[in-house]
Amino acid sequence: MPLARADQSGYGADMTDTSPTGDRIAKVLSRAGIASRRDAERMITEGRVSVNGKTIQSPALNVTAADKIVVDGKLVGEPDPPRIWLYHKPAGLVTTERDEKDRETVFDALPDDMPRVMSVGRLDLNSEGLLLLTNDGGVKRRLELPSTGWLRRYRVRINGSVSEARLDQLRAGIEVDGVRYQPMIVTFDRQQGANAWLTVSLREGKNREIRRAMEAIGVTVNRLIRVSYGPFQLGNLAPGAVEELKQRVVRDQLGLSDKPTPTRVRKPVKRPAPKGGNRTG
Repeated sequence: MPLARADQSGYGADMTDTSPTGDRIAKVLSRAGIASRRDAERMITEGRVSVNGKTIQSPALNVTAADKIVVDGKLVGEPDPPRIWLYHKPAGLVTTERDEKDRETVFDALPDDMPRVMSVGRLDLNSEGLLLLTNDGGVKRRLELPSTGWLRRYRVRINGSVSEARLDQLRAGIEVDGVRYQPMIVTFDRQQGANAWLTVSLREGKNREIRRAMEAIGVTVNRLIRVSYGPFQLGNLAPGAVEELKQRVVRDQLGLSDKPTPTRVRKPVKRPAPKGGNRTG
């Protein structure tokens, strides 16, 4: 991948050209599935990335397809086409690549033959259900943007019961500890002994949004399962299983050009639920 022009590198394209070509190096590494853009920038400042045989220290550098990029001694090839996997996250796993408490992460539980992937958003430790994974940093950011407006739907079990009047507070939008949550779509489904089941849909997905909003109206969530993210459905995917979407589906849902790309479809991989960990329900 060729070096174009760096803002501060002092080498690259013809210095008389005032319009840098190519893409920023961190973006290229993210598209290639090496790391998220932020992590790629960190790797650069740590001196782990070289371009055309020269170690770079700043992410303020544009590269093109003719530049030779090496990360940790390994040549970075052409990026794969954008790929998306559906993953049924069990409770008890952390949605992060590294955990300071050394807890098991969703990435530890993925099949060994999976490429490097990033999660689209997060599900907290005790939450379950659909988690989207992608090899493409641009797709990750696009799917996480509030402006995308994709509805995220959850099955929520609460301890006790709750009146329609209190649920109306969530439907109107609620503020909790200075954080304003947009109106939610909330349906009371059924009472089941000491618990009640609700269906909650939202478009924001702020950190622990549903749990905090429920606490604000006087109830506690003891199980939370995401069943859909925009057009993508959890369906019958078993806990711990992974299923890759067909390239045609990815292109259609993301509005990508219909260029021929290899179709690689992985059958669901059933894995036993992790032993131990904090589980709800």
